Amino acid sequence: MDTFADRLDGGWTWWEAAIEEAQEGRWVRDAVERQVIKDIAAATNPLRGGRMAPFTEDSWHVRIGRIANWAGVLRLAARSGGWVLQPVVGRIPSNPAGMSELLSGIYAVGEQGEIWMQQLLRGELPPEAEVAKAEGFLTGPGSIEDLELFFYD
Repeated sequence: MDTFADRLDGGWTWWEAAIEEAQEGRWVRDAVERQVIKDIAAATNPLRGGRMAPFTEDSWHVRIGRIANWAGVLRLAARSGGWVLQPVVGRIPSNPAGMSELLSGIYAVGEQGEIWMQQLLRGELPPEAEVAKAEGFLTGPGSIEDLELFFYD
């Protein structure tokens, strides 16, 4: 069984591999990939009102729901472009990395949100520190929320 720490570490590794390929010019996004990134940003707007993560003022359902929404958005994004989401824990991203690796890395954290939501519905609270780390991965300066800024194409 993988842990949240494994998912987060794997998510960053896969995300970084794809971004490095893009920044070094080895992966130049096509029109579909550019539009999918814009659609992901629109669909995952955290509605945070300028607040920075962690969102401790929000209810557990809102916080975890915000993270879990990423999983569904990324599954739809992958299907729309024909990319395959892959497990990232304990695996090295493909070389060259591209859209599939990028989406897979982010999905690892969103999928954890779905796991936490199932636990929450059973009355189990997830670890506060882990939820805060997931929020920080997805939202705020230098996070996945700023994804478009990492591309130079």
